[in-house]
This record gives sequence, structure tokens and C-alpha cells, in this order.
Amino acid sequence: MPVAAIVVGGVLAVAVAAALSLLVGTQSVPPSEIAAGVLGDPVTAQVRGIVDSRIDRTLIGLVVGAAVAICGVVLQGLTRNPLAEPGILGINSGAALAVVIGIKVFALSGVGGYVWFALAGAVVTAVVVQLLALLAPVRAQPVTMALAGAAVMATSTSIVGAILVSDQGALDVFRFWQVGSVAGRDAGIVLDVAPFLVIGFALSLASGSLLNTVALGDDLARGLGQRVLLHRLLAATGAILLAASATALAGPIAFVGLVVPHVVRALVGPDHRRILLGTLFAGPVLVVAADTIGRVVAAPSEVQAGIVCAVVGAPFLVGLVRRMSVA
Repeated sequence: MPVAAIVVGGVLAVAVAAALSLLVGTQSVPPSEIAAGVLGDPVTAQVRGIVDSRIDRTLIGLVVGAAVAICGVVLQGLTRNPLAEPGILGINSGAALAVVIGIKVFALSGVGGYVWFALAGAVVTAVVVQLLALLAPVRAQPVTMALAGAAVMATSTSIVGAILVSDQGALDVFRFWQVGSVAGRDAGIVLDVAPFLVIGFALSLASGSLLNTVALGDDLARGLGQRVLLHRLLAATGAILLAASATALAGPIAFVGLVVPHVVRALVGPDHRRILLGTLFAGPVLVVAADTIGRVVAAPSEVQAGIVCAVVGAPFLVGLVRRMSVA
């Protein structure tokens, strides 16, 4: 698929998803009033509050969706593992555990503090999972990595539960954040993690050529002039920064980094440069659409975006594992 087609189609898809996110919600508001609120025209205080809330969650959903999806592409490319994704590999749960420890021990209460602990937890988890995977034979490493991630995720979740049961204050701060949601947040918190996002996106989007050569094997990549170890480190750093930033902003949202890269790859082909570009648009569309669907499926209550993404992603994971088993 030509790059121009990817960009045009991606921009249109993001625009449609964002428009629906602004127009649809648990409270019915005429489109004309929504448009007036977005444009800054005079509206009632109730409409202003609704519009501001929807703008905030839409912007955060766009950023989080892009970050998690791009992270998934890089992790799958670096590990040559189609199951690699920050949720399945336990990176999100490791980041969440670090945040809970920060909340309990250091009384964290804002994204500016969350991100440092989320980053530390993501780095430690990524290293542990990779080391466990390296203990297995080469052919078994993709499945071993997924199993190691599941084990780390289960361990982290258990520790998180133990901490929260013993600390009501930490539970109150953490319980809404942990399910993965873009609701109830001010878009200004994106500025708290903006440096990490900028560096993460820059390193990850620049890794397309490396991922293409790594897919052929490290030896061939070296033969083609790639400084494999350095470039792997830079790409992995970008992916971890994106995962940590997204987790700090919206909590652990799983499966986006798994589903989106595979769907985009089926549409644009195996070139990672095109996959990264397509994912940059498709990730935000999925998260924003999941948030929008969550507002209407259980109205007047809401279902968090992380839960909707899990409902979509779990069957996809089962199908992918079955296809790998057959192959």
C-alpha cells in the first residue's frame, strides 16, 4: 500500500473516531451544541463540562493508543515474536506494581510522579522477561517469552492486590487507574510525560529499517552494516518509554499493542516502516473507539476502554496462538 494512501486513510479514520468520541456519550447532547462548545461559542455550563470532558478523554485516547500500538510493533519486531505486547509480556503490570509501591511508600498522587515509577517498573519487567526467555531453546522462545510475561503479570498482580488490601488509601488512588481508562483525566497531564513520549516516538518510528533487517536474522543485519546491539537498545528504549508513558497516563491497557500491529501488517505488508506509520493512526482509532463504545454499551454507566480492548483482544490472541500451533 502506498505511503500516501496510509496517511490519507489514517487521518480520515482518526478524524471519524475523534468526531464520534465528541458526539457520543452517556448524556445526549445535540451535535450543534457540541460543535459550539468545541469552537468556543457560548453554551450552558452543563454542555461546557461535557464537551471539555470529551475533548480531554479523546486527546488522551489518541496519545495512549498511538504509544501502546507503536510499542507493540517494536517489541514484536525486536523479539521476532508475534505475541509480544506490553500487556502480555507483563510490562504493563510491572509498571503498575511500581506505581502502587510509589503510591504506598511515597504517597504519589499525580502523573508526574507515576511516570518515573512506571518507567522503572517497565524496564525491570522487560529485562526479567527477556532473561527468562533466553533460558529456553531458540525455537521455543516466542512461547516462553509469553509464558514468562504471564508469570510476571500474575506475580505483579498478586503483589499489587496484597498491597491494596492492606492500604485503603492506596486502593482509593489506584483502583480507578488500574483498569485502564482515559476518562476523568485532564488532557494537561500529557505535558507531564511529553518528554518521554517525544523521545519514545522518535526512537521507535526511526527503527523501521532495523526491524526489517532484524527480521532476516542478526547475522544478516550485521552483514548489511547495522550496529545491531546499539540499534536494538535504542529501539527497546523507545518502546519502554512509550509503554511507561501510556501506563502512567491511562493505566495498563492491554491487547492494543498485540491486535493493531497484526491488523496493520495484513493491510500494508511486511515492511516495518509502513507498519509503524499505519499503526500510528490505527492505535488511536482503536482506543478512542473502545472508549466511545464503553460509554454506550452499559449506559448510563460506563465500561472503561481497557476492558473493551480486552474483550476485543482476548479472542484475537486465542486465534493467533492457534494459528502458530498449526504452523
